[in-house]
Amino acid sequence: MKMLKIADKEFSSRLLLGTGKYPSFDIQKQAVAESEADILTFAVRRMDIFEASQPNFLEQLDLTRYTLLPNTAGASTAEEAVHIARLAKASGLCDMVKVEIIGCSRSLLPDPVETLRASEMLLEEGFIVLPYTSDDVVLAKRLCELGVHAIMPGAAPIGSGRGILNPLNLSFIIEQSNVPVIIDAGVGSPKDAAFAMELGADGVLLNTAVSEAANPVMMAAAMKMAIEAGRLGYKAGRMPVRDYGVASSPTEGLVTN
Repeated sequence: MKMLKIADKEFSSRLLLGTGKYPSFDIQKQAVAESEADILTFAVRRMDIFEASQPNFLEQLDLTRYTLLPNTAGASTAEEAVHIARLAKASGLCDMVKVEIIGCSRSLLPDPVETLRASEMLLEEGFIVLPYTSDDVVLAKRLCELGVHAIMPGAAPIGSGRGILNPLNLSFIIEQSNVPVIIDAGVGSPKDAAFAMELGADGVLLNTAVSEAANPVMMAAAMKMAIEAGRLGYKAGRMPVRDYGVASSPTEGLVTN
């Protein structure tokens, strides 16, 4: 299967996995291994990246095997997001950053204005920028024009598990984007992940769907397979949808009385 390419980086897996909210570090480690994800994301504000004595929720993972994607969760302005991104870069974790600026504390939907501002500021500083957005087609277009390296529209509000609420908008974003489109947030089941890939998405980022599953390790494996199946189905091209049935067997040349 063709590699996922973001800026100058290539990845064999199209599943990006979050590292928070697992029942234990051991289960987190097993789930990450089963997912075969190359990219792991984490909230910079959840850990003290400059103090080794502080609790590290990535401590059981062999971080040499993964590309870390720090995110700016917790930021409510562009300036806060840029500050968090600078901290992550200064720690040597990665020069990629997921821009996540929440604009509504109730729904946790992203702030489009601050996301656009932060993306512009981070691009000027040389970051590889992956903004998390709603399924706003116009905003995605503006971000592409700005020069971001991937678009990450949500399927549904973060942690809701409601699946893809607006496939039409996501298909518009995918159709018009000149950078990878990674569906982020709201995915609840392997069915949702496969659907996202069948729409033509380049990847899926999820966390809660795995970490809050009754068996996170098994769900991580299921998500991996769903994303691979959805991608293959998209590349294969599905049959046309028809209003009426069509016989599978030829109707000509049949023996009749």
